[in-house]
Amino acid sequence: MTEAPRDIESLIELMARLPGLGPRSARRAVLMLLKKRAGLMAPLAQAMATVALNARDCRLCGNIGTTDICPICADDRRATGEVCVVENVADLWAMERGRAFKGRYHVLGGTLSALDSVGPEELRIPLLVERVQAEGVTEVILALNATVDGQTTAHYIADALAPTNVQISTLAQGVPIGGELDYLDDGTIGAALRARRRV
Repeated sequence: MTEAPRDIESLIELMARLPGLGPRSARRAVLMLLKKRAGLMAPLAQAMATVALNARDCRLCGNIGTTDICPICADDRRATGEVCVVENVADLWAMERGRAFKGRYHVLGGTLSALDSVGPEELRIPLLVERVQAEGVTEVILALNATVDGQTTAHYIADALAPTNVQISTLAQGVPIGGELDYLDDGTIGAALRARRRV
């Protein structure tokens, strides 16, 4: 069986490192790009080069943008006193898709994990405490994943912010809209029961 030229194999290997792509999927993606070089591969390569050159983390919240201050932090209308804490930029973007939150964000860059040697200093937790004190934040919303590490991180942040007297809240957890009880795990059903409210 004939192998692809070394340059193309290198591209396949790099693509296979992307989440959701294994070696086979990466090979198919590269073959599609090669087939549509002018209409797809060249513009993709140009867009990647531009992003690699211009992308940077917002120095206030940790969002990814092309300026030192992202558009969300630069928008005075979003200075509501509410800061939503998320684990990563993907979570921030998910919150923005919902268009329900009108405040600002703080991206931690992960969660506390003793196994992976990730402590508060490796995350943006000290910066969060500084922001709460400097910006007159009135509420911190912890929108962290409902995992052991996510909940450990939420408890740590709540303890770190306790001296500031800021209001701390978390997202509701439980049965999703359109969800059927039979398909839910025990933890989700338990969380829904604990978060029940009057009708």
